[in-house]
Amino acid sequence: MTKLIISDLDVKDKKVLVRVDFNVPIKGGVIGDDNRIVAALPTIQYIIDNGGKAILLSHLGRIKSDADKKELTLAPVAKRLGEVLKRPVTFVPANEGAAVEKAVADMKDGDVIVLENTRFQDIDNDFGKRESKNDPKLGAYWASLGDLYVNDAFGTAHRNHASNVGIATAMKAAGKQVAAGFLMEKEIKFLGNAVANPVHPFVTILGGAKVSDKIGVIMNLIPKSDHILIGGGMAYTFLAAQGHKIGKSLFEADKLDLAKKLLAEAGDKLVLPVDNIAATEFSNDASHEVVSDDIPDNEMGLDIGPKSIKKFKEVLKDAKTVVWNGPMGAFEMPNFAEGTLEVGRALADLKGATTIIGGGDSTAAAKKLGIAPKITHISTGGGASLEYLEGKTLPGIACISDK
Repeated sequence: MTKLIISDLDVKDKKVLVRVDFNVPIKGGVIGDDNRIVAALPTIQYIIDNGGKAILLSHLGRIKSDADKKELTLAPVAKRLGEVLKRPVTFVPANEGAAVEKAVADMKDGDVIVLENTRFQDIDNDFGKRESKNDPKLGAYWASLGDLYVNDAFGTAHRNHASNVGIATAMKAAGKQVAAGFLMEKEIKFLGNAVANPVHPFVTILGGAKVSDKIGVIMNLIPKSDHILIGGGMAYTFLAAQGHKIGKSLFEADKLDLAKKLLAEAGDKLVLPVDNIAATEFSNDASHEVVSDDIPDNEMGLDIGPKSIKKFKEVLKDAKTVVWNGPMGAFEMPNFAEGTLEVGRALADLKGATTIIGGGDSTAAAKKLGIAPKITHISTGGGASLEYLEGKTLPGIACISDK
């Protein structure tokens, strides 16, 4: 890895600003899933163990008005971090001003503080969205609080925000070091290698609702993948492009010509469903059946069928690198979840392969099946992982210093 990482830094007696991704599901102050908090522990623990002071910044949700602030405060997150870290964590109910500066000045080696949601800066000012629009003054202010900066928030690496690019730019201008945290390092290692230097056979599995969401990934990975398995709602635009009748299935008419072009470019690399679970309506209780050829006019495809599952597993059995992003069907409904779950089981059964999962539904399937420990890497970034797979330069990674 050519980027500077936290283990390259001397953090002793240093105030280390860390951009973490604590954008967790939260309702009524109760955290629904603390995986992103747990994922940040190695970087935070490294700072503590090596005598540094950790100052953590994160966003949480989207702030549209003052009314959102009560629900989207990071106070419960800081409390949960203290529990999993098994040590006191100080929450500062601000991210700018005298209270922040005093809390930082009072820190001792090994202390951890969490500043308030960075996106509060998107409403409490005259500048506009200071965080989301990367106000250089805000980035410079946050940079002034620390001696070193570590970006460990891969989930926002595709965003040009004050709390990642802004801080990094100001830090570099001041001659201070900017490094990747351990989670960021892991994301770059696995996703980066999958794109740049995969071990073959390399199989990409793509699902989800729309072709338009995955165009860049397909185009970037056609020359690199041995096979690309297509499921989910996006499959029906491709099937229509082949001349199949798709009934009331999800369909992007404006992407039909593109689908035909991708099919021509990919040849037999692009593997589509050969049967589907079709239903009369989008409901778990709807009447449904396995359809091997054309889908009847009054039905819609909601999952890949048993023949497709068998075909996809056959392609996967010899794979040495697999990247999976997106469900094979309407995974949220039990009657249409089997395709997604079977793909997950197939990944878990692979021996000697590097398996990478990105995207909320794919990750949820891995957790539901209890196969997460058998997966090489589960990405913490949805949009970021997609853009990385497209081969795009992510600003939150580009701003990290090279070794």
